[in-house]
Formats: sequence, C-alpha cells, structure tokens
Amino acid sequence: MTWQFIIRKLASSLAIVLGVVLLTFALFNLAGGDPAAAALGKSAAPQEVEALRRQLGSDLPLLYGRLCRTEAFDSAPELAGGRVRYRRNFGVDQPVVARLSSGELRRIPPEAEELILPEPLRAEFFRVQESPWNSQFRRALGEICRITPEFPYLEVFDFGRSLSTREPIRQLLWRGLGPSLALMIPIFLGELLLGVALALLAAAWKDTWLDRLLVVASVLGLSVSLLAAIIFAQWFLGYRFDLFPVWGWGGIRFLTLPVLVGIVCGLGGSVRFYRTVFVDELGKEYLRTAAAKGCSRWTLYRRHLLRASLLPIITRASASIPFLFTGSLLLESFFGIPGLGYTGIDALMNSDLQLLKALVIVSALLFVAVNLAVDLLYAWADPRVRLK
Repeated sequence: MTWQFIIRKLASSLAIVLGVVLLTFALFNLAGGDPAAAALGKSAAPQEVEALRRQLGSDLPLLYGRLCRTEAFDSAPELAGGRVRYRRNFGVDQPVVARLSSGELRRIPPEAEELILPEPLRAEFFRVQESPWNSQFRRALGEICRITPEFPYLEVFDFGRSLSTREPIRQLLWRGLGPSLALMIPIFLGELLLGVALALLAAAWKDTWLDRLLVVASVLGLSVSLLAAIIFAQWFLGYRFDLFPVWGWGGIRFLTLPVLVGIVCGLGGSVRFYRTVFVDELGKEYLRTAAAKGCSRWTLYRRHLLRASLLPIITRASASIPFLFTGSLLLESFFGIPGLGYTGIDALMNSDLQLLKALVIVSALLFVAVNLAVDLLYAWADPRVRLK
C-alpha cells in the first residue's frame, strides 16, 4: 500500500512540477522580454544577438510554429527615395521571410542583399525551421529532463549557461548548494530543537512566571523583522564588540552570527505554536490518567506527550522550510555567503533570467520532495495514519 501511495504521490508531484514549469515559462518568456538583447545591450552586433538567441532558444516560437526570429537584415533601415531599404547583416542557413506591418509574409531569396519596401511599411524577419514542434516550451521541458543519444541516455537539470558570467548554470547551483545547506541546516535544527524544548518548559510550568516570560519573549521575537535583526546583530555583535565577522565565507566562524540570527528570528513563532500544542495535549484524559498512576514527568513528556504531538511538530517544521530558503536570501546577501540565495540576488541585479528560472524550478522541486517526505513521516509518527 505504501508503494502505491508513493507512486500516486510522485505522479501528482510531476503534475505540480509541470505546472511550475508552465508558469515559469509564461513569466520569463512572455513577460521577460528578449534575454539576448537584455544581456548584450543596445550596442551589440546583430551577429552576437543572433548567436545568443540561438543558444538560449529565445528565437524559437513559443509553443508551435515554423518562424524563428532572426537578425538577418538590418533592424535600423535606411530611408532612400521615399522607400525603406533593409540591408542584409549576414547569411543564415535557413530560408528567411519578412513579415510586413500589414501582416503579409514575403519570402526573401537567399542571394538577396537588400529588401526595399514602401516607407510606411515596417518588417520583422524570421528564419523558417523544418519542425514546427521545436519551440521554447519544448526547450524549457528539455532543460529539466531530456533523452540523449550517448550514455547515460538521460540528462537532467541542464539549464545552459548564465547570461552574466557565461558559466554553466548547473555548476553555479552545485557551488552555491554547499554554503546554503551549511547555513540552513543548523538554523532548521536549532530552531526545531530549541523551540520544542522551550515550549515544553512553558507547558510544564503553565501560568507561572517562566511561562509568561517565554510567551512575552516569543511575541517580541515575532514582532522583530529579519532585516532589523540582521542590521542590529552586525552592528552590536560584529562592529561594537568584534565577536564575529560580518562578511565573508571561510568556515564555521563566518556562519555563527547568521545562524544565530536565523534561529532567534524563527524561534518566537515556533515556541508559540509548540506551546499551544503541548498545553492542549496535556489537558487530555490519557495523560492525566498516566500522571495519576505515578508516571514520572520525564516519562510522561518523552513517551506520551512528544509522541502524540509529532504530527503538528512535523507539519510546523516542514512549513518552515520555504521560509528558510526565503530568509537565506537576506542572510546570504547581508553576510556575503556565496549560497543559492546570494546567487539569486546577484542574478536579479544582473537580469540573468536563465539563472533565475533555474532557481525557481529547483526551489519547486525541493518543496515537492519535502511534501512527499512529510506524508511518509506522518505514517511513521502515528500508526493510525494510513497511506492510501
């Protein structure tokens, strides 16, 4: 039954990933403009723009068609004798057609060196490809997974090259994954363990000064933004007392301050949530019966309370993973940690649409994998849960 559930869950996850690819394709290809022109600038030669468009596939039709945008003719034509003269920039290996402002398609002979049109008309130029299915959407799907003639006959996550640095995007992602995990895993584990421990203390001494102090501290923690906490920690612990470095990447010492900031900023919400869960569970009959039979507080909390509260703990922990990734954008950019968040900010500043698209898709795959793992953890944590 578990394997049937996993197969069904993988099928639904595949549908989610395809939806994310379609949405990402619509955002970056329809609203993002021409990535080749944005990357090379206005002063780029037509040959350079044409070559980069072919490399990125941005000259292809969106979903279906035979016309591919080209720079075969000058996009700044001359005016001569009441006519518009387009001069050929360079040769192309496919037939070329001109689409006039009236909608008419005019085929241009391969040997033609210029095209003369009446002055009111304007033209766009296209190469004619053989297969109409060779489109930008098909290329977007191939970036995630495609069949190759060589071993291992399957290539995944090949997003091409960065528009700003010209490095392979796969290499940039692998290089940024290590620092991001080194930052996110300690924050995740520290927030989870400290949140559960402090919430247990608050629940065990409910309505005492310790409980009220922890509740007030958690509310204050929820009220402080991550950006304000980063700036204060850098000034107070970094510049004022020189306890930690505030910029750079070189080992555990450079990670200590951003990890502390990430744990403190997420701890308030965790303590409030776990305390509510524990207090509600402690009021149930089976725990009062166990306590009345002489069960020690340590055994009561460890064997019964924590076990019964695993489902909401797993739910809360899994829901914090997307916020960890979002928070790493600020932490990595303010502390100079070369992880995926820092890479994303750099790609945004440089209008590197290829790298941004890859980061969005990889993030979606991460969240889908986390949701599948959470469903399996539910069955492990509570025998009453059946995977169907």
